[in-house]
Amino acid sequence: MKSIITHSICCIIAVFFIHKSTAQELPKGFVYVDEVIPNIHLDLRYTSYNNFVGLPIKGYEKACCILSSEATEALKKVQLALNKKGLGLLIYDSYRPQQAVNHFMEWARNTNDTLMKQHFYPNVKKKNLFKKQYIATRSGHSRGSTIDLTIVDLKTGISLDMGSPFDFFGPESWVSNTNLTTDQIANRQLLQKTMKQFNFRNYPKEWWHFTLRWEPFPKTYFDFPVH
Repeated sequence: MKSIITHSICCIIAVFFIHKSTAQELPKGFVYVDEVIPNIHLDLRYTSYNNFVGLPIKGYEKACCILSSEATEALKKVQLALNKKGLGLLIYDSYRPQQAVNHFMEWARNTNDTLMKQHFYPNVKKKNLFKKQYIATRSGHSRGSTIDLTIVDLKTGISLDMGSPFDFFGPESWVSNTNLTTDQIANRQLLQKTMKQFNFRNYPKEWWHFTLRWEPFPKTYFDFPVH
């Protein structure tokens, strides 16, 4: 019996140190968002085939959500405010390694690859994606405090209608777009207003894209993988 108890204690200690070691793999100042905000919804597109490239993106080794500690704490306040309305956040993308950005650039330069054009950029020529600032050589996501998200109804689990899908390239996704239904306008305004309330600023061409004001790593572009 004593040997069994000793073995069990050793296993528990081993599991503890394995978990601790895994957590320490993130650079200082970064956290796994769902460990801080357990009830957050995730639909991490770049680990799947459901994105504008049509393939899992380099650097996304696991479907997990990583952000700076400061951005996560601010996001937690957004989540709590929405929860009071029976709503919550659904995250599409958070920290993005530079190698993923490089993958986007390689894809954008291959103008023959238009597999996902009809779904994500039907009215934009692929060769113009850089010019129109839908693809860039560096992304705020790589600094660790930029996030792509939407609002979800907690009862149904369904995302609110924002008038265009995530990562849809075109004026339809611009924050200034008013060619929308009353409900779509109200949903976008709720997202914009709530994120702004807790110190996130938007990107005018993407209703889903926000960056924490006074972000902790404003000039550092990280490349550690998402795992």
